Amino acid sequence: MSPLGSPGPIIHYSSPSPPQSPQNDAHFRPPGGGYFCDGSYTQYCDLTRQFDPTPSPNISEGVVIPAWNGTTVDVFIKDFARFDLLQYMDRYWINQGDTNAVFWAHEFSKHATCFSTWDTKCFSQPYVEHEEMINFFNVHRGRIYQTYPTGSFFRSAGIVPSNTTTYNLTQLQQAVKAHTGAILYFGCTGNQTANKDGRTVLDEVWYFNHVLGSPNTGFYKHIDSLSNSSCTPTGQIWYYERTPSSARPLNDVFWCAAGRAVN
Repeated sequence: MSPLGSPGPIIHYSSPSPPQSPQNDAHFRPPGGGYFCDGSYTQYCDLTRQFDPTPSPNISEGVVIPAWNGTTVDVFIKDFARFDLLQYMDRYWINQGDTNAVFWAHEFSKHATCFSTWDTKCFSQPYVEHEEMINFFNVHRGRIYQTYPTGSFFRSAGIVPSNTTTYNLTQLQQAVKAHTGAILYFGCTGNQTANKDGRTVLDEVWYFNHVLGSPNTGFYKHIDSLSNSSCTPTGQIWYYERTPSSARPLNDVFWCAAGRAVN
């Protein structure tokens, strides 16, 4: 068994104007390799596997990160006939302002390439190009997103999106702690409170973990956040409803065994 990996956050985003999806979006920064105990991390560690068309940052440790202008990563998923995975990601791992595949490419290129679990040499030989990417996306699906249903955690405590009701930080923290045993990082945007102790519109939730073993099959131990929340600890916080006019309809596609799309 490997030692407990350093704590990388798993992030759920909340927005009043997201693409239409049954849950809030999840953003995965895998724990371990390249993540340090102060919350900093390395990024874009293998430029031979850089598929991000808009790298951010575009310079890392003095090295220019070239923008990718080739095949989009959703094509790689199709090449493995993982249409089930593609349908899942199109429904739950969604982007704002660009295609979903751009976001997936960003996550893989910036984060997965800095973790030894997804080094190509760690896969059975002969290595099949992009199989580590499919594995990374599978971890997000099977071990991460379904393990941290933030909206469900909130609902179990009577916390639901509202344009008329506000909540306080303690309510939000305790709602999730009841399921994880940990105090999470809650990120807020919007206006500052009068006493300037934080912002007032819930934007994101960060889960921190130590991992015993591989992110694929290892044990995830929840730990408290490594930094203070940016939400006000004394005032009221908005957890807004989605804006219907800004929602993007889902384009569900069902795939037959041969891989031909049928609606």
